[in-house]
This record gives sequence, structure tokens and C-alpha cells, in this order.
Amino acid sequence: MISTPERRPAPDPTWTSPEGEAPRVAIGPLGWAMIAWRLPLMAGVVFGGLVLLLTLRLIERSVFGLRRPFTPFVTQAVCRAVFPVMGIRLVRHGTPMRRRGAIVANHCSWLDIFALNALARVCFVSKSEVAGWPGIGWLARATGTVFITRNARDARQQKEVFEARLRAGHHLAFFPEGTSTDGRRVLDFKPTLFAAFFTHGLDAILSIQPVSLAYTAPPGEDPRFYGWWGAMDFGGHLLRVLAQAPQGRVEVTFHPQVPVAETADRKALARTCEAAVRAGLHAHLPPV
Repeated sequence: MISTPERRPAPDPTWTSPEGEAPRVAIGPLGWAMIAWRLPLMAGVVFGGLVLLLTLRLIERSVFGLRRPFTPFVTQAVCRAVFPVMGIRLVRHGTPMRRRGAIVANHCSWLDIFALNALARVCFVSKSEVAGWPGIGWLARATGTVFITRNARDARQQKEVFEARLRAGHHLAFFPEGTSTDGRRVLDFKPTLFAAFFTHGLDAILSIQPVSLAYTAPPGEDPRFYGWWGAMDFGGHLLRVLAQAPQGRVEVTFHPQVPVAETADRKALARTCEAAVRAGLHAHLPPV
């Protein structure tokens, strides 16, 4: 018998804009001056908070196990502090959910992680590759991110991890588009991850909250300024954002919760959430 090599899942495709890449923004002397004070201050806030979080997590793990009654407040405080440092205005519409469940949002940029963490105490669901990214992977693991693969062999184990987290009271957060965009549109939501909410009676106790993130570019800049997509590198995009003065804003809209039990299946739930997120995005996008 001739054995065939195991088929590995293809990685999520990187989205590319039909309008092409965003124009490169040259960083001038003023921009480098902004970076010189913003970057060290931002690093101090993030990594100082990380030290406090890891210290508290030692206590949490020994006393509360999987539950995290304290550390999400540290993450939230750190992410709230980052926006004044960057000079970006953060605006909230609606109320983050309190009951058990998850939030789903459109994905525009690495800034989404800070915006959602600043306004809601959540644990992100991310593709397994992120765990190996320098710096970002370390931060993601420390803040309780759930890493998943697209391998069918791991589907059952990943559902069990989701269930354990949800029953422990964690609010999971994920981006069903599977990739980031320029922030001007919402891609089709992939229903795969929604299947976890229909197992072992979770549908009877969980709700999903759609969330829209809408970015307004700084005055005079490309409307897609804060979007991070295609071949953009993280370091270059981070520096361009930190160099910008004046900055724009991000508006985060928390829509009404969708009880899982009131939807037919994962595909119907994905479509309902996608429609709410798309409507919220277009309601707050500035005209071009």
C-alpha cells in the first residue's frame, strides 16, 4: 500500500484591497519626535501592566483555576491607557454584554485588540500562528488568548476548550472574517467557529454580541489610514500610527445580544451577526 502525505489546511488568505495598497506616509521630523516619546511610554504601559498581570495570574491560577476574577481588569486598564498615549480618540456606543457568551467583530487592524480590550473584558480567539509571533504572541498568551488550528483533527479538542472557557465565565472574542481589511467593509463571516456554541447545551445559556469597529482617519489622510492588511508589516504600521498628529478616532458599537437558542444553526447565527456588524460599520464610517 502506498501512503499519501497528510493534507494540511491552507492558511487563511491575506486580504488585498481592490483599490490597491494605501499610500505610503513619510515620517517627518515632527513624526519622529512623536515616536520618540510615545513609543517608550506605550511600551512602559503595556509591559508594566504585563508584569502586574502575570503576578496576579499566579494567585488566580492557584486559587480560582481557570477563572480570572482580577487580571481582565488589568488588561482593560492598560488598553484604555494606550489610546491617550497614541492620541487616538476612543468612542463607545451601546453596552458590552454581561451574561455568558462571546463577542464577534469586524477586523481592521492590530488596534482592534486594544479597542475591544479597553471597553470589554474578553479573551481573544486567534489562529495558532499568532502564538509564535515575536512580542505579540507572548502578550496574547499572557492575556488568555485561545489559539486554534484549522486542522479537522483538532476540532473536538478546540470545542472542549471553548466550552470550558465559556462555562468559567470568560467572554470569548473573535473575528469571523478570518483576516483584517482596510476598515471600509465587512467580509463574509465564516460560520466554522460558531459551531462551538451549539454543543453540549451551550446554546441554552449563551448569547453572541456583534460589535462594529469604525475608524476615522486623521484629517487629510487616506480614509484607510488605520487599516492593516495585505503585505503591510507590523513595525512600519505601528510607527506611522505613533508618528501621526493630529490623530483620528475609533468608534466601537456594541449591538444587542443574539441568544444562540433563537437561531437555527451556526450559519444562521453567523449571518445575523454579520448583518448587524456591517450595518454598524456603515452607520459610523465618515463619507469619503
